[in-house]
Amino acid sequence: MTVMEQRGTLPAPVPPPAWQPRTDPAPLLPDAEPYRVLGTDAAEQTDPELLRRLYAEVVRGRRYNAQATALTKQGRLAVYPSTTGQEAGEIAAALALEERDWLFPSYRDTLAAVARGLDPVQALTLLRGDWHTGYDPHEHRIAPLCTPLATQLPHAVGLAHAAQLKGDDVVALAMVGDGGTSEGDFHEALNFAAVWQAPVVFLVQNNGFAISVPLAKQTAAPSLAHKAVGYGMPGRLVDGNDAVAMYEVLTEAVARAREGGGPTLVEAITYRMDAHTNADDATRYRTDAEVETWRGHDPVLLLERELTHRGLIDEAGIQAVRDDAETMAAALRAEMNQDPVLDPMDLFTDVYAEQTSHLREQAAQLRAELDAEAETSGGEGGPA
Repeated sequence: MTVMEQRGTLPAPVPPPAWQPRTDPAPLLPDAEPYRVLGTDAAEQTDPELLRRLYAEVVRGRRYNAQATALTKQGRLAVYPSTTGQEAGEIAAALALEERDWLFPSYRDTLAAVARGLDPVQALTLLRGDWHTGYDPHEHRIAPLCTPLATQLPHAVGLAHAAQLKGDDVVALAMVGDGGTSEGDFHEALNFAAVWQAPVVFLVQNNGFAISVPLAKQTAAPSLAHKAVGYGMPGRLVDGNDAVAMYEVLTEAVARAREGGGPTLVEAITYRMDAHTNADDATRYRTDAEVETWRGHDPVLLLERELTHRGLIDEAGIQAVRDDAETMAAALRAEMNQDPVLDPMDLFTDVYAEQTSHLREQAAQLRAELDAEAETSGGEGGPA
């Protein structure tokens, strides 16, 4: 009798022990439906002061988005990727962090940086094309706004792992869009973070489209939150327009990371009401009816309904919040309407702690060109 003839009688081969899963996958799986608080019985337990603060910040964020978008139309900004409709996740990300923690934003997350305390003008300096970043990352604990997709994620893991090795009580929160999850950097970052159990929280704001590409053309996974399981970390699926739910989940994930529990992937289901940027025509790939449907699930509206329902705010209170947001917008508008004084020599500032020989040579060449130009025009030398 041959080996093939004996197939049905032999016991099935058992893989060696190395195949065994590192962790039990069940606790890592996200909920079947996005977690939400507003509009449920759980909302009654939310701290009134937290509700008021979230509402004020989200309204302020909505006005900030509108003003920044207007500035692009006036030629004061080269480009602006709006987060109108996504304000709940932006605000929650900023408020969930302690002062010592780090925020790693994408190019769309200027609002999260402003909510963390960054001056609105500094947050827009990069998008105006004036400076490399526009602020000191170390001072504000906010990494530079990241235009390349998802490259900030490995940076966040590196910083968090370094803090872990040093014994520093620091958490990094890295933000990315659904389009960024198709980049290799996303997968590399999650893998390293889980292996090292680094104190990182990954926030994916799934706003439906990577410019014009819908999520269904990027992944066949049940959700982006499910991708966490493959790397050995929990995945959380959250209603991204529910500011309270976002704050609860992110605060919990940050606390877990700080306590040594490792990373978490949070997927926020949201929607960008505006186009990808002012250079995009969103009507070519989505319908007005789709946008209007999402307006009924507006993060500002959801908070306003809850506050009004519980008697925590009246018309005068709502107007006071709006007035405060308008004051911020007026100040931003006034500052952005002033022409900045720029020094071309800043190209060589903050590149390295000590300039390389190549940079010194290039700086000297630019200095000579500026002096020659000034001499030709009869003026003094360029900016010092």
